[in-house]
Amino acid sequence: MKYLYLILFLLCSTTAFCAGGDDTIRLSLKQVVELARGNSIAAKQSVTTRETKYWLWRTYKSNYQPQLSLSGNLPGYSKTELQVLQPNGTILFQPVHNDNSQLTLNFSQTITATGATIYGESQLQRFDDFDRNNILYNGVPYAIGLSQPLGQYNSLKWDKKIQPLLYNESKQAYIEAQEQIAITVTGYFFDLLLAQVNLRIAETNYANTKNILNIANTKFELGKISKNEILQLQLELLNARKAEGTAKRDVEIATLTLRSYTSQEGNVKIALVVPETISEMTVTADRVLAEAYSNRSDAIAFIRRIAEAKRDVAIARGQTGLTAALTANLGFSNSATNIPAVYRSPHNQQLLQLTFAIPVLDWGRSKAKIKTAQANEQFTEYAVEQDKQTFQQQIVTQVTLFDQMKEQVGLTAQADSIAGEKYKIAKERYVLGNLSITDLSIAFQENDQAKRDYVAALRDFWGAYYQLRYLSLYDFEKNEKITYK
Repeated sequence: MKYLYLILFLLCSTTAFCAGGDDTIRLSLKQVVELARGNSIAAKQSVTTRETKYWLWRTYKSNYQPQLSLSGNLPGYSKTELQVLQPNGTILFQPVHNDNSQLTLNFSQTITATGATIYGESQLQRFDDFDRNNILYNGVPYAIGLSQPLGQYNSLKWDKKIQPLLYNESKQAYIEAQEQIAITVTGYFFDLLLAQVNLRIAETNYANTKNILNIANTKFELGKISKNEILQLQLELLNARKAEGTAKRDVEIATLTLRSYTSQEGNVKIALVVPETISEMTVTADRVLAEAYSNRSDAIAFIRRIAEAKRDVAIARGQTGLTAALTANLGFSNSATNIPAVYRSPHNQQLLQLTFAIPVLDWGRSKAKIKTAQANEQFTEYAVEQDKQTFQQQIVTQVTLFDQMKEQVGLTAQADSIAGEKYKIAKERYVLGNLSITDLSIAFQENDQAKRDYVAALRDFWGAYYQLRYLSLYDFEKNEKITYK
């Protein structure tokens, strides 16, 4: 009779969960990560941010290139009445009807070392007096000049130190954004994977409990077990059915979340492939730190923040105390009744001007501004040093966690195998009648928990793996720096 029960149980428990069919796609973790990097809103936002930073970089570069511009006032027509002050102090309103048009072609080039600007220009002006039917031309055939700030803040010099750091920082930040997407979508992947595993467990438990209840009913009719065991199995069956319904709901929610993040449309079912670990990959804290300081945007930001603090001190110094500017201009100008005559025998045009401002009494305002900037510089240095320590500690901790997670996956895999074997033996022993329903329930729970623990260990491992990539921007699996086009 025992062998009959065992054969009946094995025949009834052959139903297994199967995810497949024409309306189901199977996706691995790396495929889901690539989908997110290509289609997610976060990926599109990172691309847009990268393009914005690129054009800001192009704008900065253009500041050091020669500039050529054409400006003018064409036409400059006016018909009105203007007040005119008379010699005796009275005012008369005189009609004015004229056109005063002007065109200027201007060329300029900045000098980074001194902050000066060298410029050249050519100008032509035409004045039409319609009341008197008179036309007059005035022009500057050509002129060159120099504008040199003295003792002032040189933005060109400091931008050349800071802007390249900002641009390099933005390029590495784009790579970090891609790796952050991988970290985020890995969480959604394992949310769905765990929900699918829970559904498989619930369906299997429901089917097995139903089969065991059928066998128990036969044993009860033969007087082999008590009514209490039948009631316990009926309760287990109800709980298994409830768990199945809850698991289906969790699968739908997790699937919707994953679809939403990866921007996947349609109603095709998703069956996730349980990922394996990377057993041959080894990392050391020193190696990860070296790559992090070489690749991370934070490492570039450490240098940039110090440079910006020093720039702010330079701004404070340049805006206080003696400020002056030297302007020199040399060229030719002329006026005539026609255009050709403007360019014949033009007159010399010269300009030399020094403007300055010296605070005589500012009640310590200049000194206060400089001291404030210097204090902020010192504070920034301390803050950067603190951030460096946090940066290093975070990496060392993550390397330690990664090694631990890799070991945990192996241990939980063994525990899952042992629990599965124990569960199988428990079912067979119960059918043969030498195991209590309580021990069988314990074997059920341990088997279920072992499977969930294994998925959780895989989640921790792959989360630590992608976090390690994010912190170093280095692919230790392929032994190369991470780059994206």
